[in-house]
Amino acid sequence: MDTGVLDEALERLHRAGPERDGWLSNHAPMAVEALVRHGHGHGAHRWLERYALTKLEDMPRPWAPVTEEEWREALGDPRRLGDWSVHFRRAVGEEGWRRVLVRWWPRLLPGIAAGATHPVIRVGHAVRVLLEDGENPARITELAHGLAYWAGRHQPLPGVSRPSGAASPEEALAGVEPVRPQEGGIRERLALLGPTAGWAGATAALRAPAGPEEARETLTDLVTAATRRFAAHAHGDPVMLVHAATAPNAVLRTLPALPRELWVPSLEAAWAASAAVTAAYATPAAGVPGASGTGEELFARAVEHGDEHVIKLADTALDVVARTGSGECLASVGQALRLIGPAGA
Repeated sequence: MDTGVLDEALERLHRAGPERDGWLSNHAPMAVEALVRHGHGHGAHRWLERYALTKLEDMPRPWAPVTEEEWREALGDPRRLGDWSVHFRRAVGEEGWRRVLVRWWPRLLPGIAAGATHPVIRVGHAVRVLLEDGENPARITELAHGLAYWAGRHQPLPGVSRPSGAASPEEALAGVEPVRPQEGGIRERLALLGPTAGWAGATAALRAPAGPEEARETLTDLVTAATRRFAAHAHGDPVMLVHAATAPNAVLRTLPALPRELWVPSLEAAWAASAAVTAAYATPAAGVPGASGTGEELFARAVEHGDEHVIKLADTALDVVARTGSGECLASVGQALRLIGPAGA
């Protein structure tokens, strides 16, 4: 992996804010990490140049310091995004990224739906780099930006029950009923979860893990199921349904940096996020052609396609293939390439 290319891109991106147009997420740090990870670093800066033309804004200015005494008041306040950025950059510099992550992870988990799950996904990409490629200021700062975005957009999900059933992730996802009406943005749709018939029961249906190892195994199965199911259920809004797979995968990537006592609550939050996106955007199953090409070939097609969501789904699919040895989920990458318009179209 050409980490020099990634570090240069991250340093450039840390001058930009986490959003544009008041809500839309900055996907560039996540997509660039995936490009470099899978051997496409030579095109990362060209991809970023195109992305920066219309999809980056300046970092919001700080307003007032976030303190240990009043952080709860600032949680979920997007006006404080600049303040949270200052807070976490200072914290990781003074305490180290691992201590900051472990302290803040359980504080942030209840709001995993923040920013349509993009903050936790950004954190997952940052942690993957830190664990697999080592630490340096650019990578540590990237984690700080991800945590800051999560804190500023913190959004709890309504009506969620803890897993207490016997269903596998595949079965539990199949039992999630769609919200009605299926219209509006994700904030409007997530607000409908509480009054949606069967929502609490659907979230409770997932099998309860007996301990940390079983939580990790269930989370792994959840990522596999959500990635595979995308192909048949993405006709309504493929861009948004991507996050039913990429959000829990971000949590899975973060587990090795967390104490084992946080693995069960991490599964519970990841499950809630995946189920919520499924309720908001999954459509009835439809037939899907099989995958055409290897994982590496499909990822190269995703890079050529250029859309950040296709790239991130392909990145998650490659994780699934590496863990399972099965290419079944690659049909979802092919489906994303068909349903999502190419960048710049």
